[in-house]
Formats: sequence, structure tokens, C-alpha cells
Amino acid sequence: MAAPQDVHVRICNQEIVKFDLEVKALIQDIRDCSGPLSALTELNTKVKEKFQQLRHRIQGIHLNCFHFFLKLTYSLTDFSSTQHDFNSPTIPITFSMKQDKESEKQLLLQEVENHKKQMLSNQTSWRKANLTCKIAIDNLEKAELLQGGDLLRQRKTTKESLAQTSSSITESLMGISRMMAQQVQQSEEAMQSLVTSSRTILDANEEFKSMSGTIQLGRKLITKYNRRELTDKLLIFLALALFLATVLYILKKRLFPFL
Repeated sequence: MAAPQDVHVRICNQEIVKFDLEVKALIQDIRDCSGPLSALTELNTKVKEKFQQLRHRIQGIHLNCFHFFLKLTYSLTDFSSTQHDFNSPTIPITFSMKQDKESEKQLLLQEVENHKKQMLSNQTSWRKANLTCKIAIDNLEKAELLQGGDLLRQRKTTKESLAQTSSSITESLMGISRMMAQQVQQSEEAMQSLVTSSRTILDANEEFKSMSGTIQLGRKLITKYNRRELTDKLLIFLALALFLATVLYILKKRLFPFL
């Protein structure tokens, strides 16, 4: 059965390999990054976190090895001090165990040293990738600035044309406004004329009404006068008839008394 220290070292080695691959992938992402600076900053933050985790795991292996072999040294020392018979076959076994553990310790220390060198190599690659990325971003920003100058000129030309267009539109609107004001004034004058005409028509209507009353009154008077004329004619005719009858009667009595 494997010792707990060996299991811990194996787990740390697996995590170191994992973090190393992740760091390499992030460094490649930095090389391929074309901006903006916020994206580069985010990638660098992730790389720093991975480096911290990687450094923590390497230190964990180193401390675990140190404690493990320190404990082993103490156990071997105690085991050697308990042997009273120097001719016992256990003494060579003890020295052989010490040599094996010492070689294993050296291998593990060498592995830790290799991990440190790999981490330093990754840090160097990280710096170079950052430098390459920053140069690329600077060149891109310069190109954008040069293009921005053309865009500014185009925008200036566009603004001038827009200003001219807006000026012509403003003049057109002012002309339309003046025409509308004239139309409103003419409408007001026409309205005033209509009001005056309406008043004149109302006055004429009142005069016509008064004249109609006068005409009706005159008609009634004429009708009354006609009736009186007829009555007068009848009276005159009757008076004339009575006069003639009286004259005839007198003549009859004077000329023909015997009748």
C-alpha cells in the first residue's frame, strides 16, 4: 500500500502538469490576442492565478519531501541506535535503506527543480508573449489613428454638407413660414370682409323687413281706399238715381197732373 506522502506527491505532480498546460494555453492566447488592452489584462490576470497555483503545488511537493525524509531520517537513526550487536545483518539493510531513500530524495528534489525551471521558462515565454501582444496592439492603434484621421476628414466634410443642407432647409422653412403668414393675413382680411358683408346684408335685411311692413301697410290702405271709392260710387249713383226719380216725379206732377 502506498504511503500518504507518495499519494500527495503524485496528486501534486498531476496538478502541476495540469496547471503547466493551462499556463501554456493562456500564453498562446496572449500571443494570438489582438486587443483591446482590457482583454490582455484579463488574460494576464488568469496567468498570474495559474502561476500562483503552480508555485503553491511545487512548494507543497518540496515541503512534503522535506518532512517525509526528515521523519525517515529520525526513524532510521532510532532504529540504528537500538542495535547492540554490530555483527547483526540488519545494519547493512539500514545503510541500504538510507542510500535508497537518499537517492529517491535526490530524484524528487531534481523533479522539483525541473518544475521550477519549467515555471521560469513559462514566465519568460509569458513576458515575450506580452511584449509581442503589446507591440501588435500598438501597431493596430497606430493604424486606427491613421484611419481615424481619414474618418475625421470625412466626418468634417459630412458635417459641412449637413450644415449646408440644414441651412438650405432652414431657408426653405423660413420661406414657407413667410408664405403661411401671408396666407393667414389674407385669410384674416377675407374673414373681415365677410364679416363686413354679413353686417351689410343683415342691415339690408332689416331694411327690407321694414320696407315690407311699410308696403303691407300701404297695401292695406290702398285696399281700404278702393273699398271707400266703391262705396262712394254706389252712394253717388244712388243719390243720382234718387235725384232723377225726384225730378221725374216733379215733372210728372206738373205736366201730367191727371195721371
